[in-house]
Amino acid sequence: MEIPETQYASTSDGVHIAYQVVGEGPGDMMFVPGFVFNVEQTWEWPQLARFARRLASFSRLILFDRRGTGLSDHIVPQEAQLTLEARMDDIRAVMDDAGSERAALFGFEEGFALCAMFAATYPDRVSALIAFAPSGLGLRNAERPWAFSQQLWDEYLEGVREGWGTLAFAESEGKVVWPDIGDDAEWIRQFATWMRRSVGPGDAVAFLEIDSELDVGDLLPTVRTPTLVVQRKGDQSLPIEYGRYVAQEIAGAILVELPGSNHGYMAPDQDEVLDHIERFIKGLRDEEAELDRILATVLFTDIVGSTDKASELGDRSWKDLLERHHRAVRGLLARYRGREVDTAGDGFFATFDGPARAVRCAQQIVNAVRPLDLQIRAGLHTGECETIDGKVGGLGVVIGARVGGLAGPSEVLVSSTVKDLTAGSGLVFEDRGEHELKGVPDRWRLYRVVSAEDSYLRG
Repeated sequence: MEIPETQYASTSDGVHIAYQVVGEGPGDMMFVPGFVFNVEQTWEWPQLARFARRLASFSRLILFDRRGTGLSDHIVPQEAQLTLEARMDDIRAVMDDAGSERAALFGFEEGFALCAMFAATYPDRVSALIAFAPSGLGLRNAERPWAFSQQLWDEYLEGVREGWGTLAFAESEGKVVWPDIGDDAEWIRQFATWMRRSVGPGDAVAFLEIDSELDVGDLLPTVRTPTLVVQRKGDQSLPIEYGRYVAQEIAGAILVELPGSNHGYMAPDQDEVLDHIERFIKGLRDEEAELDRILATVLFTDIVGSTDKASELGDRSWKDLLERHHRAVRGLLARYRGREVDTAGDGFFATFDGPARAVRCAQQIVNAVRPLDLQIRAGLHTGECETIDGKVGGLGVVIGARVGGLAGPSEVLVSSTVKDLTAGSGLVFEDRGEHELKGVPDRWRLYRVVSAEDSYLRG
């Protein structure tokens, strides 16, 4: 098998993503690694090359370097460039450039979080979801006592700052990631080189700090893609509870718990993992599931005090003002890739394929209508929505509407799910406490989006 040529795809925000295509299998597979990866070194490290060739033996394999890593553009983590939705767009851009309409997504560590969000948002483009040693489940809490604590993250980040890419750090990490390797000097050298060719120390810290806050736990129940979860019971890098939780939360997911304690996918016992993946993919090829559910961020807006305003202005002036309001809102929906679902009176209902874009759109709408002497309230939620005859409905929509109803004048209010999925976006939130939402089970914690002006005034 020849070494494939490295190509570049361009994302919607102008980032160039390096990728390769290898193999001629009957179906596409996209490997979504953790942030430590380099497509060209894949073929220089024998164990890694063997792993890629095996995947390419039963698929058309797409490998890529995530933004800020390997041969892709290295960027400063500002202005939403490292948000979950922005990194998810790397997948879309590469699939489009590689001519892949539908692919199986294979995610490792936090790469799985990108796969899960992509599968929930674009179910028609994902044939299968594979999670190997998945992460991206937030910090330790009462529900997940096995997750990493902030203290553990801080200690690990300090080690990364001081030793990233050195032989000493590679050796200490290697003993945890691949206990079976022992003191293999060549393996340690390759591992250290792999780190350096993937990201610099500062890049590594930036990725890890954002990923420590990343929590896709709430969106897992919305995934309707056939899913396989594989992890070794004695994994010393991530407790087996990570894999068990993912398998528990995704309906119908298959969990395979393998013996051993190796974590990385190019371990000596990689064939055990690859055998299960190959059987799973081959078993799904003839199945065509009808996918009628998607993950979406819903936005509801309405004008505060519209009845009084209409009475004050009279019918003709109020109609003119409403038309100006509608033009402003629709212009911003187009700018932030929102889709208008319904307009009832003075309110809008729109959906977005990324929560950070939806929040920023809501903020801009608040600002845009002020010169019209209008104030709006806005509410957002990210959740599973049903699509029937092109119309969007379901509990996710109900929650978004209820959140919007609790917002105050010129306020953007979001559910905790939106807050969790926008880690690293630069958005600032203020806790508004727990609330009951009419017709919705349980109590919901809501957050007010704090504008840049508010942040400045607060010091």
